[in-house]
Amino acid sequence: MSVPGRVEAASLLLSLDPPGWFLNHSRAVGEVAAWLASRIDGHGMAIDRRLVESAALLHDADKLLPAGDPAHYLPHGDGSAAWLTTRGHPELARAVAGHHVTRLLDGERFRRWAAFASREERIVAYADKRAGQRLESMDARFASWRRRYSRLDVPTGTAGAGPAGAAGTKAIAAGWDDEMLAAVRARADRLEADVCRAAGISPTEVRRLRWTGPALRAARGRAR
Repeated sequence: MSVPGRVEAASLLLSLDPPGWFLNHSRAVGEVAAWLASRIDGHGMAIDRRLVESAALLHDADKLLPAGDPAHYLPHGDGSAAWLTTRGHPELARAVAGHHVTRLLDGERFRRWAAFASREERIVAYADKRAGQRLESMDARFASWRRRYSRLDVPTGTAGAGPAGAAGTKAIAAGWDDEMLAAVRARADRLEADVCRAAGISPTEVRRLRWTGPALRAARGRAR
């Protein structure tokens, strides 16, 4: 059991044959998370930068799992955690399991997570709130989620709803009203304040640490 390094994490991601849009998002989250971890480390706080980078790059792995993989049927995040655990990387499980924005829906669940989440888990979760296909503001990301989760055209539990599993499809099928969206945003703002305070920055100062390109090239070279 071990935390994969950059090239090994990139190899795991490439083993899922990610499409371009998926790779862009994974790289953006991985690089935002790495930059934040570097800043926090520079402030003298204990942080496992290797875990942050690998978990952030692989956080959405379950979205690409085939139907024959048992982790395909788990709620989003839990599926990624299970898949990585079966591949010998259980250390990444908690950081990938808690990243998804729908985890902010349940106030009590969020309070429990916030009370016990490690610094690494918080960074991965926050990086996902700041990275779509590129680094974005929280306002831009929430505008996207408002469009996505207010839709009512994904029946709960139907085929084709994707690998998010029952919990994920219910969140989409039910839709988010303005009150729910406001509650989710408030919890995301708390997460942003916590991570940025640890990094000694304002949200507008967040950047990317460009490590994924070299790692992916090295991983492709190994596979030849």
